[in-house]
Amino acid sequence: MASTERADSLEGRTIGVTAERRADDLCASLQRRGAQVWHAPTMHTVPLSGDPELREATERVLGEPVHAVAITTGMGMKGWLEAARGWGLDEPLLHRFGEARVYVRGPKAKGAVRGAGLVEHTSAQSETDAEMFEQVLTDGVRGRRVVVQLHGVPLPEHTGELRDAGAEVIDVLPYRWEAPVEPARVHRLLDGVLDGQVDALTFTSAAATAGLLSIARESGRYDGLLDALRTRVLAACVGPVTAAPLTDLDVPVLQPDRWRLGALVKTLTEALS
Repeated sequence: MASTERADSLEGRTIGVTAERRADDLCASLQRRGAQVWHAPTMHTVPLSGDPELREATERVLGEPVHAVAITTGMGMKGWLEAARGWGLDEPLLHRFGEARVYVRGPKAKGAVRGAGLVEHTSAQSETDAEMFEQVLTDGVRGRRVVVQLHGVPLPEHTGELRDAGAEVIDVLPYRWEAPVEPARVHRLLDGVLDGQVDALTFTSAAATAGLLSIARESGRYDGLLDALRTRVLAACVGPVTAAPLTDLDVPVLQPDRWRLGALVKTLTEALS
């Protein structure tokens, strides 16, 4: 497709958006720059406010003192407290957190922690799970209870290390990811990628990235998708965690210096204009 003369324009470009959460903001920002946007959420976030497993995990946290709490996402922290409030357990839960060292992965998790009246012990400068859990391990976990708020899926590569180091780990899953509500939109997006109608795909979570790869594999488009992403379709990811499912497959990815939606749109615009 012909490029535009304006350095801040996406006129003539077609961009696929795979996000569900905050997708309206991302789509609107791209459209303001002139892009045609194909929105196809590749996963669906299911809140677990009424889930008995979440309540069981919460009651387990309240059962005995906790030494460390690892908060991976602001959304997860807020959702957990909201569910606990419905059970009348939010104040005891916050009291338990207040007795522990609270570790956060990034600014959104930090904002949720501070919004709840708590203060974090440390925050990962790289905003990655790996750095946050390394900080927990460095402070020592043998014989201690460690609570891990997960972000949609288990993290055995990190929680396993905590257990191997002697910790009692309590996994808490305030929400989970499952198949998209409208799979037909994802199939249309995949067809557009393979047919050369799409210039770039944006990804804002590892779940969305993995979701597109999974649907492509199930529908027989996997090899075609990887070929397109390696040759002519730009994959724009908000950060390294989001990009990991693609970089593991040797797919080149575009990432902004700051892992925010605005920075993602700016970097993508510069690359395509």
